[in-house]
Amino acid sequence: MPVLSPAPRPIALVCLAAFAAALAGCAGGPAPRPPQPIAASAAQAPRDFVPGDPLRIAEADLASLAARMAGGELSSARLTQAYLDRIAALDDAGPQLNAVIELNPNALNEARALDEERKAGRTRGPLHGIPVLIKDNIDAVPMVNSAGSLALAAHRPRQDAPLVAALRQAGAVILGKTNLSEWANFRSDRSISGWSGRGGLTRNPYALDRSACGSSSGTGAAIAASLAAVGVGTETDGSILCPAAMNGLVGFKPSVGLVSRAGIIPISHSQDTAGPMARSVADAAQLLNVLAAADAGGDSAAQAAPARRDQDFLAALDADALHGARLGLLRDTGIKLHPEQDAALQRSLKALRDAGATVVEVRMPNAGKWGAAEFEVMLYEFKDGLQRYLQGSDAPVKTLDELIAFNRANAAREMPFFGQELFEQAAKKGPLTDAAYRKAAAQARALAGAQGIDALMKKHRLDALIAPATTPAFMVDPVNGDAFGGASWGAAAVAGYPSLTVPMGEAQGLPVGLAFMGRRWDDARLLSLGYAFEQITQARTAPKYRVTLSP
Repeated sequence: MPVLSPAPRPIALVCLAAFAAALAGCAGGPAPRPPQPIAASAAQAPRDFVPGDPLRIAEADLASLAARMAGGELSSARLTQAYLDRIAALDDAGPQLNAVIELNPNALNEARALDEERKAGRTRGPLHGIPVLIKDNIDAVPMVNSAGSLALAAHRPRQDAPLVAALRQAGAVILGKTNLSEWANFRSDRSISGWSGRGGLTRNPYALDRSACGSSSGTGAAIAASLAAVGVGTETDGSILCPAAMNGLVGFKPSVGLVSRAGIIPISHSQDTAGPMARSVADAAQLLNVLAAADAGGDSAAQAAPARRDQDFLAALDADALHGARLGLLRDTGIKLHPEQDAALQRSLKALRDAGATVVEVRMPNAGKWGAAEFEVMLYEFKDGLQRYLQGSDAPVKTLDELIAFNRANAAREMPFFGQELFEQAAKKGPLTDAAYRKAAAQARALAGAQGIDALMKKHRLDALIAPATTPAFMVDPVNGDAFGGASWGAAAVAGYPSLTVPMGEAQGLPVGLAFMGRRWDDARLLSLGYAFEQITQARTAPKYRVTLSP
């Protein structure tokens, strides 16, 4: 996601350096895949690169893959190998997307075991045998969980995060981990989206010199390029929606508490959540069914909503959901629309109205006024939550002060482009019992939630809010950092409410998304509205791996 500074911008966009082979080599087990250089050349990545696809997995959805396995045309082992081959062709060679930071060394064995279960007449559900990629801030045995930091390059958690355990129980093959903006973009206010010290820079498959956004950069680029069927990202403020929008995907940020956060390296327990990233709303809903059903794992927010977590989000999708719906179009997001993006928005608004929706223009009360309180909350909660995670998972560093010292000692590799100002600010904060923290937490929630989204939707009798998600992907700039052009999801992020982005078209060949936002626990309704929009627009196009869009 984009990151906040005193002049807030979304949390988790960022990052770019060389890989420390010696440090990775001492971690034990298979070494992470080394990152590729930042600059792409025409020799490295041919224009309009088209990889081979003998098993027809590019753009394949979950239902078709499951049907092919059920019919005997395809096995999980063959499917898993096909994705591994595609990763080799697109991530390591060809365009060198650098989206996958580490492969699961047991993936093929897990796939073969699931094939044997199928032969014996047992299938675990719609995800049986389906390869999934997860972000490298989620615990998944036997792989490293590093948040992209060299300080955690030897950190191998002893057990899966509950959501990973739920994926495995549902029959998914954990294919590997995806790169991210280091520390989910909460290290510096001058960071570069999609870069980590451990993983290097992830490239946008639509234009290799453009940002993949973040912090779920690797998941966004990987799923856009069909390196797996679906993927899991995490968000605090835009880390799912931004990379999904800029990589032509459906990205869904659930209500905070719908999905367990245990076993995930945190930023803010008030706002953090994992969520699905997919090429269709149906696939996102299918994946959410599994993620939401995971054991709460000590997560108090998830334990508070057991009934909400038992919903069938796929079954709730309705192609006619827009008929009679009232949607509020946010006009004060601060996003300066590209002319082609505005044209895509106008086509989308017409499609919504033609489908029977009423669209009214609205303005968010208190727009942006929660920013300072949100930033204060994140500084406090990052220090508290991160240290709890590090100490509870037996990580090689235990405190934020130790991480700051590590980065200083390894500045050439960890801080070649930007520093750790946010770490240093967070380290100065006290416990969560501080009055300043409690005041900021209450203020942020109220301004964005009760006085923001709730009040706006009640006033206009709305079923959802809509707006362009963000701008088309910006150029990667290791000197000046991200040229982030604004976003519409801020209130939903701060309030802990659900948000969704669905492709609505392109601007100069770069994807743009339409965001849907709703009240807390409106997850199923939001997905259904997005699904209906997707069915009537069919706006997603596959990436072409262009070197650049510049003349």
